[in-house]
Amino acid sequence: MENAAHPAQQIEAGRLAEAFRLFSQASEDLAGAYTSLQEQVAGLTAELALANGRLKREIEEKTALTERLARLLDALPAGVAVLDACGRVEQANPAAAGILGADIEGRVWEEFAGACLAPTATPGEWEMPRLRCRRVAVSETRLAASGGRLVLIHDVSEAHRMKTQAARNERLAAMGEMAAGLAHQLRTPLAAALLYAGALENPRLPEAERARCGGRVVERLQHLERLIRDMLSFARGETTGGETIPVAELLAEAAQVFEPLARRREVALIVGDDSRGAAVNGNRKALSGALINLLENALDASAGGSRVTLEARLQADASLRLQVRDNGRGMDAATQARLFEPFFTTRADGTGLGLAIARGVARAHGGSLEVDSAPGAGSVFSLSLPACAGFSEIKSQPERSVLCLSH
Repeated sequence: MENAAHPAQQIEAGRLAEAFRLFSQASEDLAGAYTSLQEQVAGLTAELALANGRLKREIEEKTALTERLARLLDALPAGVAVLDACGRVEQANPAAAGILGADIEGRVWEEFAGACLAPTATPGEWEMPRLRCRRVAVSETRLAASGGRLVLIHDVSEAHRMKTQAARNERLAAMGEMAAGLAHQLRTPLAAALLYAGALENPRLPEAERARCGGRVVERLQHLERLIRDMLSFARGETTGGETIPVAELLAEAAQVFEPLARRREVALIVGDDSRGAAVNGNRKALSGALINLLENALDASAGGSRVTLEARLQADASLRLQVRDNGRGMDAATQARLFEPFFTTRADGTGLGLAIARGVARAHGGSLEVDSAPGAGSVFSLSLPACAGFSEIKSQPERSVLCLSH
Protein backbone atom coordinates (compact mmCIF):
# COMPACT_ATOMS: atom_id res chain seq x y z
CA MET A 1 0.00 0.00 0.00
CA GLU A 2 2.77 2.38 0.85
CA ASN A 3 4.56 1.52 -2.41
CA ALA A 4 1.39 2.28 -4.43
CA ALA A 5 0.84 5.66 -2.76
CA HIS A 6 4.40 6.86 -3.37
CA PRO A 7 4.17 7.21 -7.21
CA ALA A 8 0.86 9.11 -6.87
CA GLN A 9 2.50 11.61 -4.55
CA GLN A 10 5.35 12.04 -6.99
CA ILE A 11 2.92 12.77 -9.86
CA GLU A 12 1.03 15.33 -7.75
CA ALA A 13 4.29 17.00 -6.73
CA GLY A 14 5.31 17.18 -10.42
CA ARG A 15 2.03 18.81 -11.33
CA LEU A 16 2.41 21.36 -8.57
CA ALA A 17 5.95 22.12 -9.70
CA GLU A 18 4.79 22.57 -13.32
CA ALA A 19 1.94 24.78 -12.18
CA PHE A 20 4.33 26.89 -10.10
CA ARG A 21 6.69 27.16 -13.08
CA LEU A 22 3.87 28.31 -15.38
CA PHE A 23 2.71 30.78 -12.72
CA SER A 24 6.22 32.15 -12.39
CA GLN A 25 6.53 32.50 -16.18
CA ALA A 26 3.10 34.22 -16.39
CA SER A 27 4.15 36.56 -13.59
CA GLU A 28 7.36 37.41 -15.42
CA ASP A 29 5.38 38.03 -18.67
CA LEU A 30 2.89 40.18 -16.79
CA ALA A 31 5.69 42.13 -15.17
CA GLY A 32 7.30 42.64 -18.60
CA ALA A 33 3.98 43.73 -20.10
CA TYR A 34 3.43 46.13 -17.22
CA THR A 35 6.89 47.60 -17.71
CA SER A 36 6.25 47.98 -21.45
CA LEU A 37 2.88 49.59 -20.72
CA GLN A 38 4.55 52.00 -18.32
CA GLU A 39 7.04 52.92 -21.01
CA GLN A 40 4.24 53.47 -23.54
CA VAL A 41 2.29 55.56 -21.04
CA ALA A 42 5.40 57.62 -20.38
CA GLY A 43 5.92 58.07 -24.13
CA LEU A 44 2.28 59.00 -24.70
CA THR A 45 2.42 61.37 -21.74
CA ALA A 46 5.47 63.08 -23.26
CA GLU A 47 3.80 63.27 -26.69
CA LEU A 48 0.60 64.62 -25.12
CA ALA A 49 2.57 67.25 -23.24
CA LEU A 50 4.32 68.22 -26.46
CA ALA A 51 0.99 68.36 -28.35
CA ASN A 52 -0.56 70.38 -25.53
CA GLY A 53 2.34 72.78 -25.73
CA ARG A 54 1.93 73.17 -29.48
CA LEU A 55 -1.83 73.58 -29.11
CA LYS A 56 -1.35 76.17 -26.39
CA ARG A 57 1.07 78.10 -28.59
CA GLU A 58 -1.35 77.90 -31.54
CA ILE A 59 -4.21 79.10 -29.35
CA GLU A 60 -2.08 81.98 -28.10
CA GLU A 61 -1.02 82.84 -31.66
CA LYS A 62 -4.61 82.68 -32.91
CA THR A 63 -5.79 84.76 -29.98
CA ALA A 64 -3.13 87.36 -30.75
CA LEU A 65 -4.04 87.24 -34.48
CA THR A 66 -7.73 87.60 -33.67
CA GLU A 67 -6.96 90.59 -31.47
CA ARG A 68 -4.81 92.18 -34.19
CA LEU A 69 -7.50 91.56 -36.82
CA ALA A 70 -10.17 93.00 -34.54
CA ARG A 71 -8.09 96.13 -33.96
CA LEU A 72 -7.32 96.37 -37.66
CA LEU A 73 -11.02 95.96 -38.50
CA ASP A 74 -11.91 98.73 -36.06
CA ALA A 75 -9.19 100.99 -37.49
CA LEU A 76 -10.12 100.46 -41.16
CA PRO A 77 -11.55 103.56 -42.86
CA ALA A 78 -13.68 101.30 -45.06
CA GLY A 79 -16.83 99.66 -43.76
CA VAL A 80 -16.83 95.87 -43.37
CA ALA A 81 -19.92 93.76 -42.67
CA VAL A 82 -20.05 89.97 -42.25
CA LEU A 83 -23.33 88.37 -43.33
CA ASP A 84 -24.54 84.90 -42.41
CA ALA A 85 -26.08 82.46 -44.86
CA CYS A 86 -29.47 84.19 -44.49
CA GLY A 87 -28.08 87.63 -45.29
CA ARG A 88 -28.24 88.95 -41.72
CA VAL A 89 -25.34 91.11 -40.50
CA GLU A 90 -23.41 89.14 -37.87
CA GLN A 91 -20.64 91.69 -37.39
CA ALA A 92 -19.87 95.21 -38.64
CA ASN A 93 -16.96 97.51 -37.85
CA PRO A 94 -17.42 101.10 -36.63
CA ALA A 95 -16.59 102.51 -40.08
CA ALA A 96 -19.62 100.71 -41.56
CA ALA A 97 -21.93 102.40 -39.07
CA GLY A 98 -20.22 105.75 -39.70
CA ILE A 99 -20.50 105.54 -43.48
CA LEU A 100 -24.06 104.19 -43.54
CA GLY A 101 -25.24 106.38 -40.68
CA ALA A 102 -26.80 103.45 -38.83
CA ASP A 103 -25.90 100.40 -36.76
CA ILE A 104 -26.56 97.49 -39.11
CA GLU A 105 -25.62 94.56 -36.84
CA GLY A 106 -28.52 92.13 -36.63
CA ARG A 107 -30.31 93.65 -39.62
CA VAL A 108 -30.96 91.95 -42.96
CA TRP A 109 -28.58 93.57 -45.44
CA GLU A 110 -30.90 93.42 -48.47
CA GLU A 111 -33.69 95.14 -46.54
CA PHE A 112 -31.36 97.92 -45.37
CA ALA A 113 -29.86 98.39 -48.86
CA GLY A 114 -33.31 98.51 -50.48
CA ALA A 115 -34.50 101.17 -48.05
CA CYS A 116 -31.40 103.39 -47.85
CA LEU A 117 -29.37 102.94 -51.08
CA ALA A 118 -30.38 104.33 -54.47
CA PRO A 119 -28.66 103.03 -57.64
CA THR A 120 -26.49 105.31 -59.79
CA ALA A 121 -25.27 105.17 -63.37
CA THR A 122 -21.94 103.74 -62.15
CA PRO A 123 -22.04 99.98 -61.43
CA GLY A 124 -21.31 99.17 -57.79
CA GLU A 125 -21.93 102.73 -56.60
CA TRP A 126 -25.02 103.86 -54.68
CA GLU A 127 -26.36 107.14 -53.33
CA MET A 128 -27.79 107.70 -49.85
CA PRO A 129 -30.38 110.50 -50.24
CA ARG A 130 -31.07 110.80 -46.50
CA LEU A 131 -27.36 111.60 -45.87
CA ARG A 132 -27.12 114.56 -48.25
CA CYS A 133 -26.69 112.25 -51.23
CA ARG A 134 -23.62 110.51 -49.83
CA ARG A 135 -22.17 108.17 -52.46
CA VAL A 136 -20.87 104.73 -51.47
CA ALA A 137 -19.22 101.87 -53.34
CA VAL A 138 -20.38 98.40 -52.26
CA SER A 139 -18.74 95.09 -53.17
CA GLU A 140 -19.48 91.58 -51.91
CA THR A 141 -17.34 88.45 -51.53
CA ARG A 142 -18.87 85.05 -50.83
CA LEU A 143 -17.53 83.07 -47.86
CA ALA A 144 -17.40 79.44 -48.95
CA ALA A 145 -16.93 77.93 -45.49
CA SER A 146 -19.96 79.52 -43.81
CA GLY A 147 -22.10 80.23 -46.86
CA GLY A 148 -22.25 83.88 -45.86
CA ARG A 149 -20.86 87.02 -47.50
CA LEU A 150 -18.34 89.74 -46.76
CA VAL A 151 -19.55 93.23 -47.71
CA LEU A 152 -17.04 96.07 -48.22
CA ILE A 153 -18.37 99.63 -48.09
CA HIS A 154 -16.36 102.67 -49.22
CA ASP A 155 -17.37 106.32 -49.01
CA VAL A 156 -16.58 107.64 -52.51
CA SER A 157 -18.42 110.94 -52.18
CA GLU A 158 -15.25 113.04 -52.33
CA ALA A 159 -13.76 110.97 -55.15
CA HIS A 160 -16.99 111.35 -57.13
CA ARG A 161 -17.03 115.09 -56.48
CA MET A 162 -13.42 115.41 -57.65
CA LYS A 163 -14.15 113.27 -60.71
CA THR A 164 -17.12 115.44 -61.60
CA GLN A 165 -15.05 118.59 -61.06
CA ALA A 166 -12.22 117.21 -63.18
CA ALA A 167 -14.64 116.41 -66.00
CA ARG A 168 -16.06 119.92 -65.75
CA ASN A 169 -12.56 121.44 -65.82
CA GLU A 170 -11.74 119.31 -68.84
CA ARG A 171 -14.82 120.62 -70.62
CA LEU A 172 -13.93 124.20 -69.70
CA ALA A 173 -10.41 123.69 -71.05
CA ALA A 174 -11.88 122.30 -74.25
CA MET A 175 -14.17 125.33 -74.39
CA GLY A 176 -11.13 127.61 -74.24
CA GLU A 177 -9.45 125.74 -77.06
CA MET A 178 -12.66 125.91 -79.10
CA ALA A 179 -13.15 129.66 -78.78
CA ALA A 180 -11.27 130.52 -81.95
CA GLY A 181 -12.94 127.72 -83.86
CA LEU A 182 -16.35 128.82 -82.64
CA ALA A 183 -15.75 132.35 -83.92
CA HIS A 184 -14.98 130.94 -87.36
CA GLN A 185 -17.97 128.60 -87.24
CA LEU A 186 -20.31 131.47 -86.36
CA ARG A 187 -18.84 133.90 -88.90
CA THR A 188 -19.53 131.78 -91.99
CA PRO A 189 -23.31 131.18 -91.58
CA LEU A 190 -23.77 134.70 -90.17
CA ALA A 191 -22.08 136.26 -93.21
CA ALA A 192 -24.27 134.17 -95.51
CA ALA A 193 -27.40 135.19 -93.61
CA LEU A 194 -26.43 138.87 -93.82
CA LEU A 195 -25.76 138.54 -97.56
CA TYR A 196 -29.18 137.03 -98.27
CA ALA A 197 -30.88 139.50 -95.90
CA GLY A 198 -29.22 142.36 -97.80
CA ALA A 199 -30.55 141.01 -101.07
CA LEU A 200 -34.06 141.10 -99.62
CA GLU A 201 -33.75 144.91 -99.33
CA ASN A 202 -33.65 145.23 -103.14
CA PRO A 203 -37.21 146.32 -104.12
CA ARG A 204 -36.72 145.14 -107.72
CA LEU A 205 -35.92 141.55 -106.65
CA PRO A 206 -38.39 139.06 -108.22
CA GLU A 207 -40.81 137.40 -105.83
CA ALA A 208 -39.43 133.91 -106.50
CA GLU A 209 -35.86 135.10 -105.84
CA ARG A 210 -37.03 136.94 -102.72
CA ALA A 211 -38.62 133.72 -101.37
CA ARG A 212 -35.42 131.79 -102.13
CA CYS A 213 -33.28 134.36 -100.28
CA GLY A 214 -35.70 134.35 -97.34
CA GLY A 215 -35.45 130.58 -97.14
CA ARG A 216 -31.67 130.78 -97.21
CA VAL A 217 -31.67 133.33 -94.38
CA VAL A 218 -33.85 131.06 -92.25
CA GLU A 219 -31.65 128.08 -93.13
CA ARG A 220 -28.44 129.90 -92.07
CA LEU A 221 -30.05 131.19 -88.87
CA GLN A 222 -31.21 127.66 -88.02
CA HIS A 223 -27.66 126.48 -88.58
CA LEU A 224 -26.45 129.13 -86.13
CA GLU A 225 -29.10 128.11 -83.61
CA ARG A 226 -28.10 124.45 -83.90
CA LEU A 227 -24.42 125.31 -83.51
CA ILE A 228 -25.06 127.35 -80.34
CA ARG A 229 -27.37 124.64 -78.92
CA ASP A 230 -24.74 121.94 -79.50
CA MET A 231 -22.09 124.17 -78.00
CA LEU A 232 -24.14 124.64 -74.84
CA SER A 233 -24.85 120.92 -74.61
CA PHE A 234 -21.16 120.17 -74.85
CA ALA A 235 -20.30 122.83 -72.26
CA ARG A 236 -22.84 121.61 -69.71
CA GLY A 237 -22.04 117.95 -70.01
CA GLU A 238 -24.44 117.23 -67.11
CA THR A 239 -26.38 114.47 -68.77
CA THR A 240 -26.88 111.87 -66.06
CA GLY A 241 -30.09 111.38 -64.14
CA GLY A 242 -31.86 108.89 -61.96
CA GLU A 243 -34.34 107.58 -64.54
CA THR A 244 -34.41 103.86 -65.29
CA ILE A 245 -34.84 103.42 -69.05
CA PRO A 246 -35.53 100.04 -70.72
CA VAL A 247 -33.22 99.61 -73.71
CA ALA A 248 -36.17 98.55 -75.86
CA GLU A 249 -37.74 101.99 -75.30
CA LEU A 250 -34.52 103.77 -76.30
CA LEU A 251 -34.38 101.79 -79.53
CA ALA A 252 -38.05 102.48 -80.26
CA GLU A 253 -37.67 106.24 -79.67
CA ALA A 254 -34.58 106.48 -81.86
CA ALA A 255 -36.22 104.42 -84.62
CA GLN A 256 -39.39 106.54 -84.51
CA VAL A 257 -37.41 109.76 -85.04
CA PHE A 258 -34.97 108.35 -87.60
CA GLU A 259 -37.31 106.21 -89.73
CA PRO A 260 -38.87 109.13 -91.70
CA LEU A 261 -35.40 110.52 -92.48
CA ALA A 262 -34.21 107.12 -93.70
CA ARG A 263 -37.35 106.60 -95.81
CA ARG A 264 -36.87 109.99 -97.48
CA ARG A 265 -33.31 108.99 -98.44
CA GLU A 266 -34.43 105.46 -99.52
CA VAL A 267 -32.24 103.85 -96.87
CA ALA A 268 -33.38 100.73 -95.00
CA LEU A 269 -33.41 100.88 -91.18
CA ILE A 270 -32.93 97.56 -89.38
CA VAL A 271 -33.43 97.40 -85.58
CA GLY A 272 -32.30 94.36 -83.58
CA ASP A 273 -32.94 94.04 -79.84
CA ASP A 274 -30.94 91.38 -78.00
CA SER A 275 -30.86 93.26 -74.70
CA ARG A 276 -33.08 90.66 -72.98
CA GLY A 277 -35.17 93.25 -71.17
CA ALA A 278 -32.20 95.17 -69.75
CA ALA A 279 -32.33 98.81 -68.72
CA VAL A 280 -29.89 101.68 -68.19
CA ASN A 281 -29.91 104.42 -65.59
CA GLY A 282 -29.49 108.01 -66.78
CA ASN A 283 -30.90 110.86 -68.82
CA ARG A 284 -33.39 109.62 -71.41
CA LYS A 285 -33.18 112.74 -73.61
CA ALA A 286 -29.37 112.71 -73.69
CA LEU A 287 -29.09 108.99 -74.49
CA SER A 288 -31.80 109.14 -77.15
CA GLY A 289 -30.13 112.21 -78.67
CA ALA A 290 -26.76 110.43 -78.81
CA LEU A 291 -28.30 107.44 -80.63
CA ILE A 292 -30.12 109.67 -83.11
CA ASN A 293 -26.89 111.58 -83.72
CA LEU A 294 -25.08 108.34 -84.55
CA LEU A 295 -27.93 107.28 -86.86
CA GLU A 296 -27.86 110.62 -88.69
CA ASN A 297 -24.11 110.30 -89.21
CA ALA A 298 -24.64 106.81 -90.62
CA LEU A 299 -27.37 108.13 -92.91
CA ASP A 300 -25.08 110.88 -94.18
CA ALA A 301 -22.47 108.26 -95.10
CA SER A 302 -25.00 106.03 -96.89
CA ALA A 303 -26.27 106.18 -100.44
CA GLY A 304 -29.80 105.41 -101.60
CA GLY A 305 -30.64 101.70 -101.48
CA SER A 306 -28.18 100.96 -98.66
CA ARG A 307 -29.05 100.13 -95.04
CA VAL A 308 -28.41 101.34 -91.49
CA THR A 309 -28.57 98.89 -88.57
CA LEU A 310 -29.29 99.73 -84.94
CA GLU A 311 -28.59 96.84 -82.55
CA ALA A 312 -28.54 96.34 -78.76
CA ARG A 313 -26.89 93.38 -77.05
CA LEU A 314 -26.38 92.43 -73.40
CA GLN A 315 -22.74 91.42 -72.90
CA ALA A 316 -21.39 88.69 -70.63
CA ASP A 317 -20.02 91.32 -68.20
CA ALA A 318 -23.54 92.79 -67.71
CA SER A 319 -22.75 95.80 -69.89
CA LEU A 320 -24.90 96.89 -72.83
CA ARG A 321 -23.55 97.52 -76.30
CA LEU A 322 -25.60 99.61 -78.71
CA GLN A 323 -24.20 99.59 -82.25
CA VAL A 324 -25.01 101.73 -85.27
CA ARG A 325 -23.74 100.10 -88.45
CA ASP A 326 -23.81 101.31 -92.05
CA ASN A 327 -22.48 100.00 -95.32
CA GLY A 328 -21.55 103.43 -96.61
CA ARG A 329 -18.29 104.97 -97.77
CA GLY A 330 -16.36 104.41 -94.53
CA MET A 331 -13.42 106.45 -93.20
CA ASP A 332 -9.64 106.29 -93.28
CA ALA A 333 -7.50 106.12 -90.13
CA ALA A 334 -6.68 109.85 -90.18
CA THR A 335 -10.36 110.79 -90.17
CA GLN A 336 -11.13 108.32 -87.38
CA ALA A 337 -8.33 109.80 -85.25
CA ARG A 338 -10.00 113.25 -85.33
CA LEU A 339 -13.61 112.16 -85.47
CA PHE A 340 -14.49 113.07 -81.87
CA GLU A 341 -12.65 116.41 -81.86
CA PRO A 342 -14.97 119.40 -81.36
CA PHE A 343 -15.66 121.28 -84.64
CA PHE A 344 -14.11 118.56 -86.80
CA THR A 345 -16.60 117.51 -89.45
CA THR A 346 -16.67 116.00 -92.93
CA ARG A 347 -20.16 117.36 -93.63
CA ALA A 348 -20.67 120.70 -95.34
CA ASP A 349 -23.55 121.63 -93.01
CA GLY A 350 -22.24 119.91 -89.87
CA THR A 351 -21.33 121.70 -86.64
CA GLY A 352 -18.57 119.26 -85.70
CA LEU A 353 -19.98 118.86 -82.18
CA GLY A 354 -22.44 115.99 -82.57
CA LEU A 355 -19.99 113.12 -82.05
CA ALA A 356 -18.11 115.00 -79.32
CA ILE A 357 -21.41 115.43 -77.47
CA ALA A 358 -22.32 111.75 -78.02
CA ARG A 359 -19.00 110.62 -76.54
CA GLY A 360 -19.51 113.03 -73.62
CA VAL A 361 -22.96 111.50 -72.99
CA ALA A 362 -21.46 108.00 -73.01
CA ARG A 363 -18.73 108.95 -70.54
CA ALA A 364 -21.17 110.79 -68.27
CA HIS A 365 -23.18 107.55 -68.03
CA GLY A 366 -20.10 105.46 -67.17
CA GLY A 367 -19.70 104.12 -70.72
CA SER A 368 -17.69 104.71 -73.88
CA LEU A 369 -18.13 105.40 -77.60
CA GLU A 370 -15.81 103.84 -80.17
CA VAL A 371 -15.72 103.65 -83.97
CA ASP A 372 -14.46 100.98 -86.36
CA SER A 373 -14.31 101.82 -90.04
CA ALA A 374 -12.40 101.39 -93.28
CA PRO A 375 -12.72 103.17 -96.65
CA GLY A 376 -15.45 101.51 -98.71
CA ALA A 377 -16.36 99.08 -95.91
CA GLY A 378 -18.81 101.17 -93.90
CA SER A 379 -18.58 102.18 -90.23
CA VAL A 380 -19.63 100.77 -86.86
CA PHE A 381 -20.18 103.05 -83.86
CA SER A 382 -20.31 101.13 -80.55
CA LEU A 383 -21.91 102.80 -77.53
CA SER A 384 -21.22 100.78 -74.36
CA LEU A 385 -23.19 101.46 -71.17
CA PRO A 386 -23.45 99.70 -67.78
CA ALA A 387 -26.69 97.81 -67.26
CA CYS A 388 -28.95 99.21 -64.59
CA ALA A 389 -28.40 97.74 -61.11
CA GLY A 390 -31.21 95.46 -59.99
CA PHE A 391 -31.83 93.93 -63.41
CA SER A 392 -29.82 90.73 -62.89
CA GLU A 393 -32.95 88.70 -63.59
CA ILE A 394 -32.85 89.73 -67.24
CA LYS A 395 -30.38 86.96 -68.05
CA SER A 396 -33.08 84.37 -67.65
CA GLN A 397 -35.51 86.08 -70.01
CA PRO A 398 -35.82 85.00 -73.65
CA GLU A 399 -34.16 87.02 -76.38
CA ARG A 400 -36.28 89.48 -78.30
CA SER A 401 -35.59 91.12 -81.65
CA VAL A 402 -37.45 93.54 -83.88
CA LEU A 403 -36.86 94.11 -87.59
CA CYS A 404 -37.96 97.39 -89.14
CA LEU A 405 -37.45 98.24 -92.82
CA SER A 406 -37.72 101.66 -94.42
CA HIS A 407 -37.83 102.06 -98.17
